[in-house]
Amino acid sequence: MRVAIVGAGIAGLANAKVLRDAGHDVDVFDQAPDVGGVWSATRRYPGLRTQNSKRIYRFSQLPMPASYPRVPSGAQMQAYLQNYVEYFGFGNRIKLNTEVIAAQQVRRGWSLRVHHRERHRAETVHCDHLVIANGVFSSPMVPRYPGTDAFGAAGGRVCHTSEFLDLREAHGKHVIVVGYGKSACDVAEAVSDVAASTTVLARRLLWKIPRRVRWLGDFEALALTRFGEAGFDYLEPNWFERFYNGRGRRLRDAAFDLIQALVTRQLRLRELGLVPDGPFEDIAQSTAGLVTEGFYEKVAAGQIVMHRDTEITRLVDGPAVELSTGLREYADIVLCATGFRQHVPFFDKVVQQQLTDEHGNFRLYRQILPSTVKAVTFAGYNSSMLSALGAEIGALWTASLLAGRLDLPTPAERDAHIDSRLAWLHQRTGGHHAHGTVIAGFNIHNVDEMLTDLGVNIGPLTRTSQWVLPINPRSYRTITTRLNRR
Repeated sequence: MRVAIVGAGIAGLANAKVLRDAGHDVDVFDQAPDVGGVWSATRRYPGLRTQNSKRIYRFSQLPMPASYPRVPSGAQMQAYLQNYVEYFGFGNRIKLNTEVIAAQQVRRGWSLRVHHRERHRAETVHCDHLVIANGVFSSPMVPRYPGTDAFGAAGGRVCHTSEFLDLREAHGKHVIVVGYGKSACDVAEAVSDVAASTTVLARRLLWKIPRRVRWLGDFEALALTRFGEAGFDYLEPNWFERFYNGRGRRLRDAAFDLIQALVTRQLRLRELGLVPDGPFEDIAQSTAGLVTEGFYEKVAAGQIVMHRDTEITRLVDGPAVELSTGLREYADIVLCATGFRQHVPFFDKVVQQQLTDEHGNFRLYRQILPSTVKAVTFAGYNSSMLSALGAEIGALWTASLLAGRLDLPTPAERDAHIDSRLAWLHQRTGGHHAHGTVIAGFNIHNVDEMLTDLGVNIGPLTRTSQWVLPINPRSYRTITTRLNRR
């Protein structure tokens, strides 16, 4: 079968390797000049690093280099992905600088219109199956503030953090960072070393956890274990989760209260006036929040100025920004860490409407399979802290689907499951779930469910150890071989 994959990030590369190994004729298209997706040099903002350690943020069959630090940089992560392509020998199947500009469903598969940027020409290619791996964090959203034109005319610049690639551009400038997520804090910490001033505007404060919590240890031992996940109410809980969030809830609440108290003290949040309003368990509402090293120290030292519960109301000549608090701040550069749009731009409106509900949420069974659109699957629409492992297992799920080996529920049952999952996501996150594509807090559950569908798993001793030890993707390294032998 001829398979086209749109996107050469983690999910696209995992699908290319797995589907190639399954005997399919695979082509990967990406408009960037290098592989990596969010790790591409075209999108790497200053200060970008992986969330988790190199031991966990990796594919099951390829460790990161021993020379890498515990937490790799964005450039090192991109180099690792390039090495993944070379090690498994499928670089000849990747078409870089090539954008898919239209996809039309035909009688057997899809007709794709692709544009080769370097050759300045377009062509039409056909595939029997289409894998959408374009990334849920690939289309930046930048607010259109009143006064943007006057601000620009005065020399001001507004851009998304993923579009700000050169730290030197902030040298001696007044920089405003909008947001409080990972990219906002990463870039603020980085630019504060060269900028004349660095100000962070947080519309809503979120809980964050240090890489190492004093007295408790590494955050991975707290968050990336089965016991750690059990602290969050799941849609389909196992027996322990039912107990821990039911009759044993006092134990669970005490654990969260302890972590909250220790984190608040370690980061000096009370002294800085940065204690979030909600409980600590809100940390997994949408995306897990990890502390950027050095960020709070620079806030305490005055090198970074924080405004909580604050938004920009207007950009003005000066250049400067007017805030919802009534203050005015000088601003040469406004960096917007304001999220991304989840969509597939090369699909027409009819297909888009078939893929999503009235709120734009993607209706995908197991975050992969649409309800009504045929010959297409999605990859990377299960964003989590186990991105590489989740992408690999998702690719194996897709390969088994194409081979006719999956015993799926009926279409009606899949629709009912999708409905309940989206309703649950909305309830637990207040709607902040990136249109159904983020599964923070339930990384292991997602892997487990796909493996159950595949009828294969890791050994019981390893699964038992995962209750108290962080997930190690290496434990899953034989899954691909075992499935291919069937």
